[in-house]
Order: sequence, then C-alpha cells, then structure tokens
Amino acid sequence: MKKHPAFLIFVLFLILIVSVLLGILFGSVNLTFSDILHVLTGRDKTSTAYILITTVRIPRVIGGLFAGVGLSCAGVILQTVMNNSLASPNTIGVNSGSGFAVMLAMIFFPASSFYVPFFAFLGALLTTLAIFLLAAASDSSRTTIILAGITVSSFLNAGINTVKLLDTDITVNLTSFLIGTLSGLTLNKIKLPCLCILAAFVAALFFARPLNLLALGDDIAHSLGLRVSLTRFLLLILSSILAGCVVSYAGLLSFIGLIVPHICRQLFGNDARFLLPCSGLLGAGFVILCDLFGRVIAAPFELPAGIIMSFIGGPFFLYLLLKKKGGRRVHA
Repeated sequence: MKKHPAFLIFVLFLILIVSVLLGILFGSVNLTFSDILHVLTGRDKTSTAYILITTVRIPRVIGGLFAGVGLSCAGVILQTVMNNSLASPNTIGVNSGSGFAVMLAMIFFPASSFYVPFFAFLGALLTTLAIFLLAAASDSSRTTIILAGITVSSFLNAGINTVKLLDTDITVNLTSFLIGTLSGLTLNKIKLPCLCILAAFVAALFFARPLNLLALGDDIAHSLGLRVSLTRFLLLILSSILAGCVVSYAGLLSFIGLIVPHICRQLFGNDARFLLPCSGLLGAGFVILCDLFGRVIAAPFELPAGIIMSFIGGPFFLYLLLKKKGGRRVHA
C-alpha cells in the first residue's frame, strides 16, 4: 500500500531532525542532551562543550544541511532539463568546473574568501552551458550528454592538476577540497554561500510547474505556453548557484545529486512540486549522516564525507547503468 505523500514528507523531516541532533552530539568527543540544553540557555560559555558545539558542530551541521539541499535540488533540475536520468553535478562535470573556478579565485584573491562563491557559481554555469551546447550540437542523446560531461570534466581536471603543480600554497589544503569535506567550517565561511543556496532553492520551488512541463518534452511544453529556451536557461542558472555555492565551502562532494533524486522519485513520482522539497530534505539528512559516519568510524581521526559518499554513490551509479541496460528505463 502506497503511503500518502504528507506522511513520507513528515518522515523525511523527522530523519533530518534526528540527523542534526546526532551530528551535534557525536564525533571524536561525544556530548549529551544536557550539553545542548546548556548551550541553548547560555549558562556556561567557557565550557568545552559550549565551544565545541557553537564553533565546530553547529557550523558543520549547517554546512552539511545546505550542501545536501543544494546538490540534491541541482540534480533534480539537471536531470529534468537535460532529459537524462544519470545527470548530476558530479557525473556531468559541473563540480569540476566549479572547483577549477574556486582554485582560480584562490590564486587571484588569496586574502579574501568573499569572491569564492561567485567564482564557484560562474564555473558551474559555464561548465553546464558548455555541456548542454555540446550535446545540442550533436544528437542530444542521453549518452552524448554524459560523454560531453566526461570530456569537459577531464579538461577541467587537467587544469586543476596544472594549478596544483604551479601553486604550492594551494596544494596544501587541496586534497580535502578535491575529496569533499565539511571539516573546518565556520559560520562566517558558510554564511554567504548558504544564503545563496536558500535563495536559489526557494526560487526553484516556483519553477516546479515549468519543470513538470519540460519533463513532457519541448514540443508539448511549448504548446502549453512555456517559453522553453528561457526557462531552461534560468533553471541552469539556478542549478549552477546551488551546486557552485556548495563547492565553494565543501569541495567536490560527489553523487548526492544522483542518489537522492532517484530515491525521491521512487517515493513521490516525478512531480517537481514534491520532488524538489523532498530531495532537499533527504539530501540534507544524507550529507549530515555521511559526515557523522566519517567522524565516528575512525575516531579520533576522520574520513572526509566525500569518501563515504563515493563508497555509496559508485555502486548506486553502476546499478542505474545496469538497470538501464537491462531494458527497464530509469525515469528522468
């Protein structure tokens, strides 16, 4: 018996709340609920628990929450706009474009992090447009889009490796960035990117109906009064903001934009009115839990969240490829 969407949304919301609490409580140093209550009441602002929660755990959880929302919703948009169920910021190279642009920002503005989100957005947008134009110039098939993404991603990765060799100052912290991690986040560092992600997410919700029309095909969407080219361009901008701002502070987190939309489609179908907010909820909880697992499994050391996501996302991507080859179409 299929569950009502409202019930499933409530469950996803509970999962997110539990994930946030677990992300604050556990890590290399485990805390208690009383520690959280003391922080909320502001009783002892000099205690280790207070400093740990306010300066380390809360920024990390907030960063993970918005990273999940941004990448998941970007995945929903890219899969619909490009009519490809395998499209995501990671698989078509959008993350690589954003990452390369972030490295350029580090070179040109080494003393300021203000320009990093802008460069990340610009890199993601230019990469997305390049892949879309490459696919449009050929047969526009699903395979072509993925191959175009791989080609562009390889070129950008070569640029990233070149910068690594030329600038040793960037190379110091580059490994964690390329893997994707939430370690070392501060509220000041994530404030601007998270605000941009929130604004783009809210804007994307207003594009739910156009997304549903695009999923029907360009001809049908046009006959129903949708300005297809303009709508597609605006949606690509939103997906670039969502993915690029995440990369600006969390690095190249992978597979979230692929896994989460597919799970939510199994739960809610293809209606973007449900798919976008529910992908945001599930993606937020998923990233927080992956980061928590990486902190706990090797404590007092930690595995970056990007490694955990790759262990999960790699087999999932293979499953989608085999399912598609077996003749059962994975809906986009």
